[in-house]
Amino acid sequence: MKKVPKEDHDLLYESLLRLETVEECRQFMEDLCTVTERKAMRQRIEVAMYLREGMIYQEILKRTGASSATISRVNRCLQYGADGYQTVLPRLDSIWEEKKKS
Repeated sequence: MKKVPKEDHDLLYESLLRLETVEECRQFMEDLCTVTERKAMRQRIEVAMYLREGMIYQEILKRTGASSATISRVNRCLQYGADGYQTVLPRLDSIWEEKKKS
């Protein structure tokens, strides 16, 4: 696993770890981030899930509206990043499957 540099201030990460429900997380993110920032983060997670499934860029672009630059960036992170996506994506599999059904 790649070494992730230690942040000088882990307050943000500690804050996230102390949230107990999806609703608490939603409220915190609404206070912390702009609508545009939240949309970008949601989009990146979806892109990562589709890339993990082997979907091609053009189909991901159609489904998510993400730019090819965003898709490429997420793909680089999946392949060469700090393994953050690799840690969280498998934990989202059941939620992802439900989302795709609806």
